[in-house]
Amino acid sequence: DIGGTAFQQRVWQALLAIPPGRTATYAEVAQAIGAPAAARAVALACGANPLAVAIPCHRVVRQDGGLSGYRWGVARKRALLDREREPAERP
Repeated sequence: DIGGTAFQQRVWQALLAIPPGRTATYAEVAQAIGAPAAARAVALACGANPLAVAIPCHRVVRQDGGLSGYRWGVARKRALLDREREPAERP
């Protein structure tokens, strides 16, 4: 149980649907959970995410595609996205 409000839970569930290597905007996540005017609240829910390993909040970006604040730093967000976009190395 990771806790969170009902709204945060809805946001976090939507984040789990974003495939590795892909991103979605805060507005797209808000739309996906049926709250199209709640992009700022989505951003706050991402910031409240206690389990970045399990809930991929790093996959959410600004409307212009830019990386915005990330609880563990924008540099880490960029590194996670870059790593997911790289093709898996084959033995």
